[in-house]
Amino acid sequence: NGPENPTKIVDGQRVLKLNNEYNDHDFKLLQLNTKAKHVIFCALSPSEFNRVSSLDSVKEMWDRLMVTYEGTNQVKDTKINRLVHDYELFTMLENENLSSMYARFNDIINALKGLVKVYTNHELVSKILRCLPKSWEPKVTAI
Repeated sequence: NGPENPTKIVDGQRVLKLNNEYNDHDFKLLQLNTKAKHVIFCALSPSEFNRVSSLDSVKEMWDRLMVTYEGTNQVKDTKINRLVHDYELFTMLENENLSSMYARFNDIINALKGLVKVYTNHELVSKILRCLPKSWEPKVTAI
């Protein structure tokens, strides 16, 4: 039926309901896990499907996918630290145009946002202005 079968209280103890004792609410609850599994299965590649198809509950599937793609908290913290380091040391490269520099900067910022590390717009603008080369100094001063 699913990972959480409907139960009832008999003599002060929780026991499983028989299939013929299910009501509409019980059937709806049982369908939720199945529907959610189907949605996840439709979104996965064959290799990802093989990784989670043997699990019973959607929660277990979701947790496995989270660890696979986001890593554990320790891995997540390491990624954040590396990206913050990249952000702090970010400068415009020699012979790099403004649009490619901004694209590189956005890659770092978007990765940090995905890991729940967010900078304010003021901080981002200040960082961009500070990383521009000396030839941009008159324009930076004007801004």
